[in-house]
Amino acid sequence: MEYRTLGNTGTVVSSQCLGTMTFGNESSEDVSHAQLDRFTERGGNFIDTANVYSRGLSEEIVGRWLAARPGVRDQLVIATKGRFPMGDGPNDAGLTRTNLSRALEASLRRLGVETIDLYQAHAWDPLTPIEETLGFFDDAVRAGKIRYAGVSNFLGWQLQKAALLTQFGGLAPIVTLQPQYNLLVRDIEFELVDVCCNENIGILPWSPLAGGWLTGKYTRDQVPTGATRLGEDPQRGMEAYAPRNEQERTWRVIDTVRQVAEGRGVSMSQVALAWVADRPAVTSVILGARTLEQLDDNLGAADLHLSEKESALLTEASSPIVSDYPYGAPGVQQRSRALPLSS
Repeated sequence: MEYRTLGNTGTVVSSQCLGTMTFGNESSEDVSHAQLDRFTERGGNFIDTANVYSRGLSEEIVGRWLAARPGVRDQLVIATKGRFPMGDGPNDAGLTRTNLSRALEASLRRLGVETIDLYQAHAWDPLTPIEETLGFFDDAVRAGKIRYAGVSNFLGWQLQKAALLTQFGGLAPIVTLQPQYNLLVRDIEFELVDVCCNENIGILPWSPLAGGWLTGKYTRDQVPTGATRLGEDPQRGMEAYAPRNEQERTWRVIDTVRQVAEGRGVSMSQVALAWVADRPAVTSVILGARTLEQLDDNLGAADLHLSEKESALLTEASSPIVSDYPYGAPGVQQRSRALPLSS
């Protein structure tokens, strides 16, 4: 396992983070605990959860695992999130002080810890001034309830605004962004990656395997069946089979991942994880395994680095489809300027 600093902080985290969205839902408590054991045995020290994962059960499962292993807590960096509804009341959602104060206290209880290392806004809240949210984060850091603040699923302007407000207001900074990022979904490269590089914000990619698509388990023009996420629900959210199957780019990317994997003698999952782990500003890649076997395969990418040729093949095959301006070649060219070599 390799290690990196958590965004612009001195805290060190593993380059892979164990995501726990499957805990209490797709993974039983026994399987979840086995994943946590295996992950830490292999050197992983970064765990990510959220209050809405299995309606709090994911945090409780992690909390019971911690309680049964005295001393382990101090070796880990634990992250969770708040924003989405955990109740039916009008103030049971959002990035307000009202909701986040309750959500944070509840997460602390479920996890059984005194401090959460990274507390993240799970998504932007259009009803709450971001100043209110950032003020809450700063107060929570000063109170010792959280160590760092991060955000998830923000747009470029939202992240930039939050970063600047913390700087000019002397508030606890935003140290990480947790976005969807993989070979099939590279939209964060249009704006968010630049913001993160300029503001020293670490990227924590979720869904690095594109909901299983990059493992090679799905085939062209054959609707999935069986015990897989799409086999159980082919129309499952952003991972839905039909829309991605219709895109020629999907299969071009998958074929290239397979080509690189066969050349390396590793799994397609490991190739996809290695590619995203070495992208600019990426701090740690969030794994989302259902089974111990899947986790073992994912952990095989912990110290895998692709060659320049392999990475270039994947980057070219997965190039996002963009218009000429402002994100296409003319726009990129206009944003650059070379230093004169001489007078």
